[in-house]
Amino acid sequence: MIRFFVNTAILIVCLVFSAGFVQAAENDDILVLQDHTGASLQVKAPFTRIISLYGAHTDNLRNLGLDEEIIGVSPSDHWQGKAVFSYHDGLEKFLAYKPDLVFTRPMINHGYPRLIEGLEKAGIAVASFQPSTVEEMFEYWVSLGMLTGKTAEAREMVSRFKEEIARIRKISDALPNKKRVYFEAIHDRMRTFTPGSMAVYALEAAGGVNAAADATSVRGTNIAYYGKERILSKASEIDVFLSQDGAMNQPTLSMIINEPGFEIIKAVREGQVYIVEERLVSRPTAALLDGVRIIGEILYPEAFGKGGVQ
Repeated sequence: MIRFFVNTAILIVCLVFSAGFVQAAENDDILVLQDHTGASLQVKAPFTRIISLYGAHTDNLRNLGLDEEIIGVSPSDHWQGKAVFSYHDGLEKFLAYKPDLVFTRPMINHGYPRLIEGLEKAGIAVASFQPSTVEEMFEYWVSLGMLTGKTAEAREMVSRFKEEIARIRKISDALPNKKRVYFEAIHDRMRTFTPGSMAVYALEAAGGVNAAADATSVRGTNIAYYGKERILSKASEIDVFLSQDGAMNQPTLSMIINEPGFEIIKAVREGQVYIVEERLVSRPTAALLDGVRIIGEILYPEAFGKGGVQ
């Protein structure tokens, strides 16, 4: 990746978001942006031959209005006419398509350093992002816009999201007797989400109260080990039991209901166990709004159903 140091004699407008997250410096001719690995990218013009190795990146790039600029996507994406790439592929495949930018996540950079190094040595920019909070998600969207010449569109995405959340919160904030919810992240390991994670943000925006607000992060991630004993200690307080379904967790209602000991949980006894799609509650895309609405409909169908938030 190109490293770049700005001459202090040049007039630069600095856009510094949250510490350790994204830093950008720009003038009329150049932009310098820092990704989530701490690497810096020099951007003289928008990138136009892009490969995305993460579905959330792909979704956001599409939402920004990009199409011809995207030459490759990940195996989980469904974009007709686009080449499919994986971090398991050899460097030669990437080079054959002549990308100028590859979007990754830090876990890919750490797990496949030879691929990343090979891309960078070939002069291909690598931008690695994985926001863990909603505020970081907003900053990440703007970073995508800066890299692709869609900064205005990215800021509009942020504005629309905030406006819709404000509309939803007007309803959820007025709800009496809010329900306490245990939100499961990984069933077989009895893990939940950390406070501040996107999933908990979605839950709280919909008017739910996080029953595992005392959860602590596992290795700095948005996942927290909670354990069956702690879950059962709050059995009588859990009005609703939510679980996510996706790549890292594939539960069934039967699996949750029949988990030994879970029969004492209030939500299980009363049939208030639900599964939501991981992509709607854990990915940094505008689809998080759909996750908020779905959780709202589960918790408060009268407020979020017909006549409520649609």
